[in-house]
Amino acid sequence: MFRTDFTPVPSEKKISLTSAIFSIGSCFAQVMGNKLQENKFQSYINPFGIIYNPASIFRLSHNAINCFYPSEHTYLVNKGIHFNYLFHSSFSATSKEKLQHQLEQVIVSAGESLKKANWLIVTLGTAFCYENKETGQLVTNCHKMPAATFNRRMLTVEEIVRRFDQVFFALNAYNPDLNYIFTVSPVRHTKNTIEKDSVSKAVLRLACEEIVQKYPHCVQYFPSYEIMMDDLRDYRFYQSDLIHPNDIAEDYIWQKFVDTYLDEESKNFLKDWKKVSKALKHKPFFPDSSEYQSFIHKTIARLQSLNSKVNVSNEIQMLRQQLL
Repeated sequence: MFRTDFTPVPSEKKISLTSAIFSIGSCFAQVMGNKLQENKFQSYINPFGIIYNPASIFRLSHNAINCFYPSEHTYLVNKGIHFNYLFHSSFSATSKEKLQHQLEQVIVSAGESLKKANWLIVTLGTAFCYENKETGQLVTNCHKMPAATFNRRMLTVEEIVRRFDQVFFALNAYNPDLNYIFTVSPVRHTKNTIEKDSVSKAVLRLACEEIVQKYPHCVQYFPSYEIMMDDLRDYRFYQSDLIHPNDIAEDYIWQKFVDTYLDEESKNFLKDWKKVSKALKHKPFFPDSSEYQSFIHKTIARLQSLNSKVNVSNEIQMLRQQLL
């Protein structure tokens, strides 16, 4: 054995095929949310765009359940394009009115999804945050504005826990059956320097531990960061930038998540879905051949056998369009 084989303790509470899952946070939240979605789970992924710091994650969640729209001083214009300091740069428009409409729609949609959600997965990326010098407000994204516009500081453990307390009480009243999974992103923020990023990750990890200890009945911690740092401790598990986990690492962490949180029915479904999903990706050389037409009929039959568990109507329709 030349590696640390790290297996998280299975959760007593399980995610099922009918569970609604809300994933929010860093780019790793996007990865895990996409994995859930690709495997036919009801996954609502990063509605506000990628968010790295916990203060912004908690504030936007709070705004969604209370339908709070961004105030005037959070809007800005950079090179003729309108942005909002509370949202990712993927939210932009050629006019403030168009952007306002976008943001109001996503806040309403996110609030509705949080109301229906059974699980909220929160992925924390960094404890560093930026505050607008003019307004004193913490921003989610700097939108490439000059560095002199902001003060950079590191959130404290106490501040992170306090901010979660505020949103937790609001969420608990809004959706009392919601379960939470916290995780720290395995992506290192090397622009902060390795030394400072280590401190940042430690702050996030301590905050997660305090939150879990405070709300053990509904909050759990999933060790994405620890799996990457200690189990997959080798550069062959990284992309070419040597910072982001590669596909092998993402699949490995996903499987650990499956083993930890999914119920047996979901695990069995994943085995069936893997085979069907592979068939759906098949690109034929001769689509008009009797052999491929037979393959389509068999794949449709397999999909129909899964239709009582998950919605596969789009996949069935796509295949039927290829029938002669």
